[in-house]
Formats: sequence, structure tokens, C-alpha cells
Amino acid sequence: MAQNAAIHRVDLNVADLDRHYYADHALTIARHASETDERMMVRLLAFGLHAHEQLTFGRGIGSADEPDLWQRDLTGRVVLWIDIGQPDERRVRKACGQADRVVLYTYGGRTVDPWWARVGPDLARCGNLTVILLPLAATGPLAALAERTMQLQLTVQDGEAWLAGGDSRIAIEREWLMGAPEARR
Repeated sequence: MAQNAAIHRVDLNVADLDRHYYADHALTIARHASETDERMMVRLLAFGLHAHEQLTFGRGIGSADEPDLWQRDLTGRVVLWIDIGQPDERRVRKACGQADRVVLYTYGGRTVDPWWARVGPDLARCGNLTVILLPLAATGPLAALAERTMQLQLTVQDGEAWLAGGDSRIAIEREWLMGAPEARR
């Protein structure tokens, strides 16, 4: 884990009725000192939306060679590469060459439109890429859930997702900028 990282422990219950995936995950997340609660919670949300027994967190913000999350098969081949934020277009193309599927969760309010206008046309050639925008209305409340110890429930049904923790229940709106909603599986 990263030096100067805040350690968060999460009990995440995932009930994904669309994928017929139901599991409890006991997660330990290292939040780098330069990472916001919002970004950490988006990483956690991405984990839940793609939950699988072989999905793991990468080394974090300081690692250029690893994604935020990835799933490898038993041979070591990267089946799924998940990045968070607004990465450089070269990084995304490199990921598309290394993984069977790449999913990018972008967020950040007004900063997304200029970033997407700049990188979107170049990324259109990447047939194994899905880009999903999480609006500020979803990521802001996610950050408010961040605590050192969390018990969360993610429910996905008919393409809609809700994350619940404590007394809060947040509807997770998603907008597909690239790739179809069915491609997220």
C-alpha cells in the first residue's frame, strides 16, 4: 500500500440483478494523500458495478503501469481494465491494447466536456472501450459516505444503480459517452 495512505475498510454487499451477481466483499482501500474522498468512492463504486472474485484494486495514483482496478484471468491476461478520472488519451489507447475490455469512469462536472472534446475523437477507434460519465449529482453525495470503516450496499437492477450506507441511499446516474450500456458487463 502507498506510503502516507489513509486506510479504509469497506464491507460491500453487491446485489446485481442484471448480471445475477450477489456477493459480499471485505475490501481494504488505500487512499493516497493526493486522492480525494470523491475519487476513492468512485473507485469503490466501479468495483461494485463490475464486482467479480478476480477484480482487484491497482497500486493507485502513483502507478502509471496499472489501472485503478483490474481483473486478470488465471493465465495473467488482463480481462478488464478500469480507470477513473480523465486520463491521457495515450494511456487509454495503451490500456485498450493490453486488455480485452477497458472501462473508463469519468467525473468532475464542467471539466469533463473539454476533456472529452479533446480525447473523444481519438478514442473512437478503440472498439473495446466504454466511457461512462458520472455526474456531479452522483459523485458529490458519494464523497459524503466516505469514512474509515464503511458498510455499503450496492443494488443494480434494470440498468439503474443505488448505493446505500447508513441513512443515505444514492441513485447512481450514469451517461455512456462511448459504448453501449450492455457493454459494461
